Amino acid sequence: MSTVRDGLPVSEGISFGPVRILRWGVPDVPHETIGEEQIESEVARFHEARDWAQRRLLEIQEGTEERLGSLEARIFEPQLLMLEDTEVLEGTERYIRENRLTAARAFHWRMLELQALWVRTANPMVLDRLNDLEDLMSRVLRRLLGLPEPGDMTGNGDPAILVARNITPSLTVQMDPEHTLGIATEQGTRTSHWAILARSMGIPAVAGLVDLTGLTEDGEQAIVDGRIGRIVLNPDERDRRVYQQRKVRIREWEDELAAIARLDAVTLDGQPVALRANLDIPAEAHRAVEHGAEGVGLFRTEFLVVGRSSMPQEEEQYEAYRQVADAFPNRAVVIRTFDLGGDKFPMFLHMPAEENPFLGWRAIRVCLDRLELFRPQLRAILRATAHGDVRILLPLVNDVEEVVRVRELLSEEEDRLRRDGIPFHSGYKLGILVETPAAALDAAELARHCDFFSIGTNDLVQYTLAVDRTNARLSNLYNPFHPSVVRQIHQVSRVARAAGIEVSVCGELAANPLGAFLLLGLDITALSVAWPSLPEVKKVIRSFRIEVAREAARKALAAPTSAAVTSCLVEGLGDAVDLSAFSGRWSLSIPS
Repeated sequence: MSTVRDGLPVSEGISFGPVRILRWGVPDVPHETIGEEQIESEVARFHEARDWAQRRLLEIQEGTEERLGSLEARIFEPQLLMLEDTEVLEGTERYIRENRLTAARAFHWRMLELQALWVRTANPMVLDRLNDLEDLMSRVLRRLLGLPEPGDMTGNGDPAILVARNITPSLTVQMDPEHTLGIATEQGTRTSHWAILARSMGIPAVAGLVDLTGLTEDGEQAIVDGRIGRIVLNPDERDRRVYQQRKVRIREWEDELAAIARLDAVTLDGQPVALRANLDIPAEAHRAVEHGAEGVGLFRTEFLVVGRSSMPQEEEQYEAYRQVADAFPNRAVVIRTFDLGGDKFPMFLHMPAEENPFLGWRAIRVCLDRLELFRPQLRAILRATAHGDVRILLPLVNDVEEVVRVRELLSEEEDRLRRDGIPFHSGYKLGILVETPAAALDAAELARHCDFFSIGTNDLVQYTLAVDRTNARLSNLYNPFHPSVVRQIHQVSRVARAAGIEVSVCGELAANPLGAFLLLGLDITALSVAWPSLPEVKKVIRSFRIEVAREAARKALAAPTSAAVTSCLVEGLGDAVDLSAFSGRWSLSIPS
């Protein structure tokens, strides 16, 4: 009998194959002491291992840059910096000299101390720095103990789905996509360093699969669906048939891509839709263009800071923003300011430990408190406005005063740019992400200070329903079609239209066929989705009439339950769209 586990989607794609459990980790280190005459030789051995690890990481970094690009290569900077850290070097030497420990034992002790310190002082959801530490610890200790590096990621070289407690960046870049069919881990998120590399390499991946390694064994057949975040262990014939059909549909989509990309996003009765892309890094811009994006509705900028030990310079940011603007001439490019906190902590910020980090010091709150970080970003975005319709989007705004303060800062930076003779476009637009009930309820007042709204349905759903969207155990409670969510979206849409400002949706709801149908029915005609989903959404939009969507939305607004909401939408959409093509991805929202 098959076993299904849902986790977090981190890299799109569907793969079939045998499981190989990857049991990497920090090797056991014997507790050994040395004589006084061995102290200097052990110190020398430690530095030799440290120098070797540094050279090896630089080789991996250079290979990653050649293979995937400079952004992906930068992921290895934290480990390289740890090898220069005086806390690591001097602490290890001190244990060798004062405690007469072997180099391996001294280094192990020091790294365990740092690990314990970070666990106490950092948010427990932030695993990347600990993951980097564990990767580095394993590498140096293997050198000191005479053990080999983790070798072939698929054991005998046969294609396999790798299952692990966690994966490190250095392990990921050694993988061959021809042999690594997919990745499934117990830990990690979409922003984990290894997940970014997996996406760049085109390897389907799922994270957050609780207790996965105890549920499977080497050689067991499995299916990984990186698009919806699911693994099926020991699939039966029906599972295989369903996922094979889904994989065929995806291939058909890819074959249709060029034709669909050239079509307009317009309903059967002529309602145009601004269909834009969500981007994580600048390199995705050209893929979005190929997939038919009509601009960028959400350009996440956290790639510039997460995993960094120092703040990004203005020039580096400007070049990244300009690169995306140049890819979309005469199209809107919406750049979100740093959405830090929650599960995104740059090393240089020293974020405080918090009981509820997603309700804590994050997003616009961090930026307004740390102007040395925020001002260079605002200035870089302003400079990018000279290259197109570049707009500024503020995350997690609840209060009008936050918008007013940002406008003051922008005015000050505009004056600086004028004094410096640096061009920018003064007619840029400033908007906010509506992603809390507070912002939705106060939309009328916020609209007086904004040029546009973008509804972030991912956070709006979790804050409205008090459901952590990253918690796989609660995935059945995370429902974007809950009546309270639908009514808030409707409220924000009405307010925006009355104020004469654009309202768009950039959350995952916009990529759901029923979600797109609902949003258009609520008169939201600007949608932004992950670039791989653009052709699907465009095809859905072109399959129904706007008046039919409006009628279905009216019924959905009066529905008392989530099931009733989805029933109204399914009935309204009718046979226009083959919902079975999406039922795996949206199993919570589309009745079977």
